Amino acid sequence: MKKPVAASFPGRPTMADVLIGVSIFILAVTALGLFRVLRANLAAERMMAVQLLGTGGAAVLLLLGAASGAPAMVDVALLLTLLAAFSCAAFSLDWTAPAPDDPCDAEGGER
Repeated sequence: MKKPVAASFPGRPTMADVLIGVSIFILAVTALGLFRVLRANLAAERMMAVQLLGTGGAAVLLLLGAASGAPAMVDVALLLTLLAAFSCAAFSLDWTAPAPDDPCDAEGGER
């Protein structure tokens, strides 16, 4: 019977260890970038923080899912990316309701 590859090289990290290490690195870089972007005053820069959190969080979840063999983490990562994209789309619409005393009604005509 063949020995597993990890057993034939004692002391060497397995692929799961490498993936966990890379995910910790991505999480640290995302946290540093998020700290920098959240200190900004503009709303567009804060929206960049949401995009950064969605992208970095999805990368970390995908790597941890591959390391642990949990396929549900892929679904959570896709959901996080989808929520970040929808929040960016909602931000770019910039819809504001007309004031109640607006002389123009919703159809655009004058009263």
